[in-house]
Amino acid sequence: MATLDHPASGSGTPERDSPTVGGADATAAGIAAPQAIVTSLKRSDAVTPYRFRDLLALDDFERHAKRLLPPMIFQYVSGGVETGSALAHSRGAYADYALIPRLMRDTSARDTATTLFGHTYAAPFGIGPLGGAAFIAYRGDLALAEAARRMNLPMCLSASSLIKLEDVYAQNPQAWFQGYLPGDQTRIDRLLDRVAATGYRTFVVTADTPTLGNREHNTRSGFSMPIKVTPKVAWQSATHPRWLLGTVARTFLKHGAPHFENTEAERGPPMMSQGAVRNTIARDQLSWKNLEAIRKRWTGNLLVKGLLAPEDVEIARECGADGVILSTHGGRQLDYAVAPLDVLPEIAARKSGLKIIVDSGIRRGTDVMKALALGADFVLLGRPFIFGAALGGAAGVEHAMRILKEELNRDMALIGINRLSELNPDFLRRVPRRT
Repeated sequence: MATLDHPASGSGTPERDSPTVGGADATAAGIAAPQAIVTSLKRSDAVTPYRFRDLLALDDFERHAKRLLPPMIFQYVSGGVETGSALAHSRGAYADYALIPRLMRDTSARDTATTLFGHTYAAPFGIGPLGGAAFIAYRGDLALAEAARRMNLPMCLSASSLIKLEDVYAQNPQAWFQGYLPGDQTRIDRLLDRVAATGYRTFVVTADTPTLGNREHNTRSGFSMPIKVTPKVAWQSATHPRWLLGTVARTFLKHGAPHFENTEAERGPPMMSQGAVRNTIARDQLSWKNLEAIRKRWTGNLLVKGLLAPEDVEIARECGADGVILSTHGGRQLDYAVAPLDVLPEIAARKSGLKIIVDSGIRRGTDVMKALALGADFVLLGRPFIFGAALGGAAGVEHAMRILKEELNRDMALIGINRLSELNPDFLRRVPRRT
């Protein structure tokens, strides 16, 4: 008796490679010759450098950076304030949502590209402002700017940076600038004019720093601003020679003592100066009237960062802001602040053209999708990228960006979409927080 695998002559169904369905006989019968089945693919030429091969997820960057950086520097970046509640809530909020995939859909046309303020970026995420980046990684702000330019993603320069905003713009003309502003309009206007004259087109007003948060971990670890070379600080530095020589010594030898370059229109004091500190006077006087005045003077994109209350978002819109960044400052300002993701749906429901960007707590491609599904237009991350710069300069930052972009692309296939604009709350289900 014939089988399907081995049909008897003249009976059953012929095999695909049978001469009765291919070659001259098939052509004569008007049947197209079958295409060869592809059973293997050429290995990709993109090879992860050996030094990055244990960096498989964004959390891995923090784990590796903890060994590289002195405790005072690592805690300055990774720590929150007081109990750490705001930091934990910002991250934990993403675990409150589960994904509902739609399957058996053709997702072969997936594209992570996202347009924001008229520019199409390669993915819906970017680098948030990171103060003191050049003391964590060698020329850190330039490394972040270069990686962002190469990957076609936005990078926001912090006013607390140690490299001139003009140098960062030269590295990446698409960079944004973020200011810590006083309630003194004259000082604000002078800084605005400097930023505008350089060519920046996006200005971010940080609203959640009327005073610095209570970062007890800095005191415990020995970190201070300006840095005081105490026995604890000296020991930590000496026992972390890669950071001491590769970042601190290299900076001093090639560029001199790092200064706070961009807090004001004029150059600020040296980071390690014991005789002068940054001018942070009158930040607690910053008000909506200042934002209105900034809007009249600034012709580019205007964002307000650190808002969480829906009422404040509405006021920002009325003052002329083009967008807001919902943020807990990475859990570094007000302890027990609500997670941005928890207020996002209410704010997004009333955005009416206002761009809604979210930061604080995002570590995975699925986190990005959850924020977009709840109404965000874009997201920002900080810590993983500065740790990437510390571990491998611009290449380390690029590696972190690729990981997140590849996760996002993969997750789009798994959830059943080709465009990020297809995401909506129907793809999510709120679940009780699991301990």
